[in-house]
Amino acid sequence: MAASALRGLLLIPALAFAESCTREFLTEATAKYITAQAQGSSSDVVTMATPDVTYTENGVTKSIADGILAEPVKGIDHNRSIHDTVNCAAFTEIIAASNSHQYVIGTRMIFNGENKISLMESIVTDDGDWAFNATGYLYWDSLETWDPIPETERDTREVIQAAGDAYFNRFMNESVVVPFGVPCSRLEGGASTAPLNMTGDSCTLAGLPSTLVVTNRRYVIDETMGVVDIFLGFPGLDRSQREPMPDSHLFRVEFGKIRYIHTVSSCVQAGCGFNGTGMPTTSRA
Repeated sequence: MAASALRGLLLIPALAFAESCTREFLTEATAKYITAQAQGSSSDVVTMATPDVTYTENGVTKSIADGILAEPVKGIDHNRSIHDTVNCAAFTEIIAASNSHQYVIGTRMIFNGENKISLMESIVTDDGDWAFNATGYLYWDSLETWDPIPETERDTREVIQAAGDAYFNRFMNESVVVPFGVPCSRLEGGASTAPLNMTGDSCTLAGLPSTLVVTNRRYVIDETMGVVDIFLGFPGLDRSQREPMPDSHLFRVEFGKIRYIHTVSSCVQAGCGFNGTGMPTTSRA
């Protein structure tokens, strides 16, 4: 990925779309997307989109037909989708650990008033991306519970978003209190904080930055699932680049507290420029 192309990531407006739609429609749309990815049938997604749809993959604008959707990912071991009926948006997480080429993919789709995809952003991670380990991602995910939240126990959209925002606000202000639950665990690329404290708050134990300003946050919120996904450009993630890296953080929120965090982050240099040994001297293939 050319670093200059990442600048386009910063130009995608966070709240440019505000069409409402039904949960049934969004559920059907994400199911079609997952099937299309498994079959490598990009044309099926093209038919779901507007003629002038904006599609980005790891921050690079391209046509849907030229992206990961043209490649059959037959070994999809797990998928999870959330559906935002207020903003007619959806997010899907795909874990393909048994595929011949392992992937973890996060895709955000925005639909217009005619129920067509007007914006689609995918973060496609594989070997060399931040902490990538699809087998580990699948294992730790299998130990988690993401069931729908009973209606009487659901948080509001505002509470769910505020939990995710507090996490990133803490990146630039150590005085911000992040509502981590007990227990809480964070899964990054395949590496989990859970072993730090299997029954407690391993999110706090894992630590957070204190000098990073995270802007251009784009939200998909699902009150039924108690989840918010935030797409953003993660500053300083790839030590070989000056531009923020394409990133997705998925937060499960229960009673106003963060229970799980899943992250999917793309790199330019293998290991984002360091994996404990300093900056690599060669780029990813």
